[in-house]
Amino acid sequence: MSPASFTADFGKTAEDYARYRAGYPDWLFERLMRRGLARPGMRALDLATGTGYLARGLAQRGLTVTGLDVSADMMAAAKALDAAQGLRIDYAQGKAEETGLPSGAFDLVTVACAWHWFDRPKASAEALRLLKPGGWLVVCSQDWLPIGENVVARSEALVQRYNPQWPYGGLDGMKPGFVRDLRTAGFGSIESFTVDFDIPYSHEGWRGRMRASAGVAGSLSPDEVRAFDADLAAVLARDFPQDPLPVPHCLFAVMGRKAG
Repeated sequence: MSPASFTADFGKTAEDYARYRAGYPDWLFERLMRRGLARPGMRALDLATGTGYLARGLAQRGLTVTGLDVSADMMAAAKALDAAQGLRIDYAQGKAEETGLPSGAFDLVTVACAWHWFDRPKASAEALRLLKPGGWLVVCSQDWLPIGENVVARSEALVQRYNPQWPYGGLDGMKPGFVRDLRTAGFGSIESFTVDFDIPYSHEGWRGRMRASAGVAGSLSPDEVRAFDADLAAVLARDFPQDPLPVPHCLFAVMGRKAG
């Protein structure tokens, strides 16, 4: 199955997603702030915000943030996490390709680990419409890396055993197509970078992270999810006894500026 035809309901993953999915590292936000893309007082829109991990990082640094997502369940989880940190983020339900939000309202539009789900030409055009002249679009992904027979590769093989239609195994973190998307849409001053780093996960945390993925709870039945989780627990206990596990990831980001 091609990625374009694969669908998932992330609302079914909201509890595990909120509890187990790692957030974005502080150095990402610090890099955006040093570059001048994020500053206190700016208005930011986080598309496909999910449980709000990127949105919260911006709000913690003084930006006024709106999160948009198609899933009410994901945004409910985001609001609970916001409240626990004493943050105020506005949320709107809608699609990235047609937000219904006013033109030229934002200094910064962000997308994290979701660009591949969009109709990318339409989402690019919508982001351009939403930005003020001189505003920036930042698209980033944070992929786990299957290397040899590491825990990621073994976990992905298990996902594909339960869900042969899942098309997202084997990612290497690099997204040259995303750069082309911004160029084609008319963004300028395009920059990109990648950073490889480890995220530590306990056995429980990695099982929860895998359950939260599109290929597991997002598209399997509850019985299949329970069976997958039991099999993954057995693999971890037998072949990856270290706890916590250092799980290799790659963060890729591309950014482009609206003329003006």
